[in-house]
Amino acid sequence: MANPGFFQRQAHARRNTGLLVVLFLTAVILITLAVCLVGYAITRSDTSYLPFHTWLMSSHGLVTAVAVVLLVGIGSLIRWVDLAGGGSRVAKMVGARLIEPDTRDPEERKLRNIVEEMAIASGVSVPELYVMDQETGINAFVAGYTPGEAVMVVTHGALTHLSRDELQGVVGHEFSHIFNGDMRLNVRLISLLAGILMIGQIGHFLLRAGFYSGARSRGNRDGRAQALIGLMGLALMIIGYVGVFFGRLIQAAVSRQREMLADASSVQFTRNPEGIGGALFKIGMKGGYLDTTSHASDMNHMCFGESARMKFTSLLASHPPVDERINAIQPGLLARLRSRLRDTEPDSALRQSSTESASTRVGDLVNQVVEPARGSHGGNRFSPVRSSLAAGTGESAATLSKRVGTVTPQSEAFAAHLLQQLPSTFRSLLYTRAGAIQLCYGLLIRELPGQQQQEWLALIPEHSLLGAKATLLDKLLPTLARLGDSARFPVLELAMPALRKLDPDERQQLISNVQKLVAADRRVNLFELALTTFLNRHLGAGAEEIIPVKYRNYRQVLPAISRVLSLFARAGSDSSEQAGQLYRQAMAGFGSGSEQDAEQKVSMRQLSEALHMLSRLSPLLKPGIIDACGYCISHDGKVDVKEYELMRLVADQLDCPMPPL
Repeated sequence: MANPGFFQRQAHARRNTGLLVVLFLTAVILITLAVCLVGYAITRSDTSYLPFHTWLMSSHGLVTAVAVVLLVGIGSLIRWVDLAGGGSRVAKMVGARLIEPDTRDPEERKLRNIVEEMAIASGVSVPELYVMDQETGINAFVAGYTPGEAVMVVTHGALTHLSRDELQGVVGHEFSHIFNGDMRLNVRLISLLAGILMIGQIGHFLLRAGFYSGARSRGNRDGRAQALIGLMGLALMIIGYVGVFFGRLIQAAVSRQREMLADASSVQFTRNPEGIGGALFKIGMKGGYLDTTSHASDMNHMCFGESARMKFTSLLASHPPVDERINAIQPGLLARLRSRLRDTEPDSALRQSSTESASTRVGDLVNQVVEPARGSHGGNRFSPVRSSLAAGTGESAATLSKRVGTVTPQSEAFAAHLLQQLPSTFRSLLYTRAGAIQLCYGLLIRELPGQQQQEWLALIPEHSLLGAKATLLDKLLPTLARLGDSARFPVLELAMPALRKLDPDERQQLISNVQKLVAADRRVNLFELALTTFLNRHLGAGAEEIIPVKYRNYRQVLPAISRVLSLFARAGSDSSEQAGQLYRQAMAGFGSGSEQDAEQKVSMRQLSEALHMLSRLSPLLKPGIIDACGYCISHDGKVDVKEYELMRLVADQLDCPMPPL
């Protein structure tokens, strides 16, 4: 049985979008009725004979209602368009500063190392990192529409007051939001709340304009009109607070349970409940409020902890109380943290690292989130990485969907070891656009003799940025050769923040250059197929667009399934006869497949189109695709690196992050 946690939470996040729309429409209806009551009261002297419901259907009532709906809609639309830039636009909205990959600040380097390790271990691209320099509270959030363009924002207080283990717990919590599809919902919620709050903002403007102008024009015949405007503004401002109430209620409705699940996921990822527990405990002591940004209340549902002070906290808070969250992570953890604080000075407690080993009993909520990989309990958390999938996890590769959205001890050990093996010069080059571009070229030519490398690179047009740079390749190729095949995609994921800085024309030219190198020998191997498809997915036109669910059964996408499985059947077998048999077995769960389908070659374009179609499947149907592909490459009892790279490619295209081998 496929791991239900990741895929069910993805489906739940999409259902929450529907809930959000219902709550938003309810709030708009109530706000519209409230404004119409004000309009009815103002015009009552002229229409006193009309009851409210009759007035509501009159020209006055309809104009008032339509005006309110338009104002709310325009307010939401303006913010929606403003945030179309994705996570980076949200970060700039709150005044966050981009952390450069080659930063020399020790706290920022600590954060980058943690994020890169978590990204490699989980199989997602490294998110861009931002810091809110003026915020001393402890908080963080992720934003974006897709995992490939996610950004992570932390406060300066989080960098300076949290130990490495505690910061790792916070990062694990935020990565859970990336996995579960929460980011898209969070950004949309900001837009919808902007519309709901529009009426109150207009009321505040009218209140100031009316009474201020009225005071200046006292004794003037227009004074009464100005006072009436001020009273109308006061009424709208009061109604605006009703909008604020509903906005916070919506935030709480869609946020609370997700925060508890993200806490539990963080424990599963880091296997250290005291990391996130200590971070929450320090938030309880110091607070996580964003005091210098005017958007603190807008961001409340996105943040690790409460970002804005508010009344009726028990009803309107987007997060459960800190004590409740700590006890849900592990019973007795709060008492231990308090006891530790009593044994130390307060200032020392704020600097203390959570160095105690993880307890053997994790709260029941962790088990609700995701089933840990078998063989990951106990023992050294940095246990050796095995070369065989079955040996490394104790599970069949035919159930690879169990690995989606998880961080295993083996993948974390791999990530930590890989980062330690990267020379500082090599790693610094990955953080630059020029170095990241040359990495793409180097991955394709690294196994060629020197003369042939020059011949292939001569196919790339000369360009100040996108042309082949021999000096940079000389620094990259030796390390790529030493690291071996298993490091190819992880180092590419490290370079993705730099590649995403290319403008659209530069991205297209890079993809074109890569395709020239792939076509140089007139054949396409599995890695070349995976690399070109990966770059098209993350850098091609429409890479940052949201992919909606379009298909809710396998029959609608049978041609796409057939193409993908025919490719995997050939990749996982040594003969055409064996490939045909493997293809029929893999297709048995979806429908019948013919011998011609099994033998048909799949081009890069056909594979890209097939994967794009499969990406529109309902989340609950995607495990079947992943497990069928896993069955093809594991039928002989082992999975090599090239086969697993192809497997990770399919998972990536389906927005299902898979840890490295």
